[in-house]
Amino acid sequence: MKRIVIIGSGNLAEALARAVAVSDLEAVQVFARNPERGPVVARLAGCGWTADPERLDPTADLYLIAVSDRAVASVASSLPIPARAAVAHTAGSVPLEAIPERFERRAVFYPMQTFTKGRTVDFTRIPIFLETSAAWRPELEALARKLSRRVIWADSAQRAKVHLAAVFACNFANCMYAIGEEVVRSAGLDFEVLKPLIAETAAKACDARSPRDVQTGPAVRNDASTMERHLGLLDNDPDLQEIYQQISKEIWKTSRKQ
Repeated sequence: MKRIVIIGSGNLAEALARAVAVSDLEAVQVFARNPERGPVVARLAGCGWTADPERLDPTADLYLIAVSDRAVASVASSLPIPARAAVAHTAGSVPLEAIPERFERRAVFYPMQTFTKGRTVDFTRIPIFLETSAAWRPELEALARKLSRRVIWADSAQRAKVHLAAVFACNFANCMYAIGEEVVRSAGLDFEVLKPLIAETAAKACDARSPRDVQTGPAVRNDASTMERHLGLLDNDPDLQEIYQQISKEIWKTSRKQ
């Protein structure tokens, strides 16, 4: 199993195109509706591009559906992919059953990472979560290991929790960075002053047995006077006050679990 059609032109499709291009796999085509992004992703993959379903390459070994979560089922159902083909989607929170039963070799191929247009990531370090029938497991795992050293089997229920964890660890954490930026800018300072702190916080969490072991700040010390001062600085933003209080409460609670 080697020849892949990448379906989609978003951030993940771009990352897959870059990864496949430097692997032992072969991208034979990119299918994408977006006439601007489709050719870009195809060039990165080193293959052709089409937006016409009737021109979808029928000879691929795997059709990899890298579209938004809400579009997975409709794309899998609408494209004229041969029934004999292997078809996988890349969505963390979408069950395997989103791919129609007419495909005997249907699968989930979920790389858990944040992807951004124009940004290269080391795909070999990204955990890829797989799900498929027992009969097809060896082939799918062999293919996944051509892209990553970390391949993990997980059913849809497990993967849903992994995706939820990723939202907390990535999306919500990045939102906290953005709030921090707003606060330092209100003091006439630049986001640059926070970057060493952010880098060290992430590095400590990655090096530790558990993030709980390296938690710092007024909430973990139950420093009520400092937290009250902080809440006073947020008097003009009740929403941020609520976020501050709720997260502080969670920090205190999780720190007691150690």
